[in-house]
Formats: sequence, structure tokens, C-alpha cells
Amino acid sequence: MNERATLAPISALTIAGSDSGGGAGIQADLKTFAAHRVHGLSAIAALTAQHTRGVTAVDVPDVGFLRAQIDACFDDFDIGAVKLGMLANAEVIATVADALERYQPVHVVLDPVMVATSGARLLEPAALDAMRTRLIPLATLVTPNLPEAELLLQQQIPDAASMHGAVAALQRLGARAVLLKGGHLPGSGDVVDLFADDERIKAIAHPRLQLEAHGTGCTLASAVAANLCLGRSLESSCVAATDYVHAALRGGYRPGRSDIVVLDHFGAAPHA
Repeated sequence: MNERATLAPISALTIAGSDSGGGAGIQADLKTFAAHRVHGLSAIAALTAQHTRGVTAVDVPDVGFLRAQIDACFDDFDIGAVKLGMLANAEVIATVADALERYQPVHVVLDPVMVATSGARLLEPAALDAMRTRLIPLATLVTPNLPEAELLLQQQIPDAASMHGAVAALQRLGARAVLLKGGHLPGSGDVVDLFADDERIKAIAHPRLQLEAHGTGCTLASAVAANLCLGRSLESSCVAATDYVHAALRGGYRPGRSDIVVLDHFGAAPHA
């Protein structure tokens, strides 16, 4: 047997929703892990019927089956990081939080998915408090966009200056670090994301691309998780992940009948 094949690669686990259109969710997460040469595991927390034009249906499996998927992954694999995506209701969030408290993975990257690009709501309103109180305190990193941060904090974030206060407020909820994504701010200048931990706040800037894309949030959080699995620091993982998303957007394509761009994961792969 080839010696390389006998090595046990570190694994990343995504607990998220499935996107039947292949652009976001579990599908984007696994592509991102593969592009970083990290073994990808998945526990499906929700099923969506969707394409590039929107979400047409959502089904949430029994939490007992979700728990069984998570248990199976931790029973057999060396998991370096867990990425959390679409967790539709408070019961699902509680199930995931219980599992994280039990297995205590080294890194947890929380993408607080609430609304799809199309505008479809993916998180029940009653689950917001569960996310604040159960998941954020368990997170190594939280990666909200501005609308998600506004929902979590119940405050407006109208400009770049207010992003600094929002980052501090998210840290007060218990997150060890925050990557607040600035892409929703109006303007034609650079997109500026803010990374913050206990030691620093770092602005990460990329040129704004004039396109509408699908799966960027899922991909960013998964790329952070993959880089953490590869041994990068948290700050370095965030910078590398934003670079990866930017490159994947630049190479993006339109597989559906809308103008929505899906990311080119393997064209942006660090080892390509």
C-alpha cells in the first residue's frame, strides 16, 4: 500500500443544511474541505429544495437522526474543526450544542445562517435566543454578515464605523473571536471584513466584485475550519479563507437559469 494512503488526514465536520442546487450548505462545505485537501464529514441538519432562484421547501429531520450522524462522525474520525451552518430551530440548536459540549472539539466555526440569498428565512425566530445562549459561547469563531449580526444584536449596523461596536457586542455574547463580514454595506469601494479576538481587531479588505453570488457565507466558514485543521492560527485562517472566497468568486459561474454566481471551489484551491 502507498505510504501516503496510510496517513490519517485530519477531518472537518460540517453540521448544516443540504442545498439541492449544489451552491451552498453542505455541498459548498464539502467542496471547500476537498479543495483544501481536508477530509470532509457531514451531519445534515436540514433538507432544502432550492436552486439559484430561491428556496421552495425546507424539511428538518428528526433530531435523533441528527444526533446519530454526529455521534458516528466523532466515533471514527479525528475531527480538527466543526463548522456549523443552517440549524433551523431551537431543538436542533440544543441537540448540536449538547453534542459539542459532550465531544469538545478543538475548534467550532459558527456561520449563523438565518436568511438565504434569495430572502427565504432559514431560522425560526424563536431559535435566535438559543443561538445566542447555547451556540455562540461554544464558538471559536462566529462569522455573521451584517444582517445576521443585526438580528443577533437587535441593533442596526449602518456603516463601517458601527462595525467595530458590533464586533465588541458579539464578543460580549461569549464568542472567542468574530469575523464580521462587510459585504452588505453599500458602496463601490473595497469589501472590508473585521476580524477580532481578545488581542486585536484586523481589517481584511478585498476589491468589491460586481456580481450576486450564492454560498459565500458557507464557503468562508468552511474555509476557516479547513485552515484550522491544517494548523494555521485563527487570524491566518480567516485571512486565507477570505482570499479563497474572493478567488472562487472571481472564477465563479452561472449553472442555473438566474444571474446568481456559484463559486469555483477548485479553481481557487490553495494547492491547485
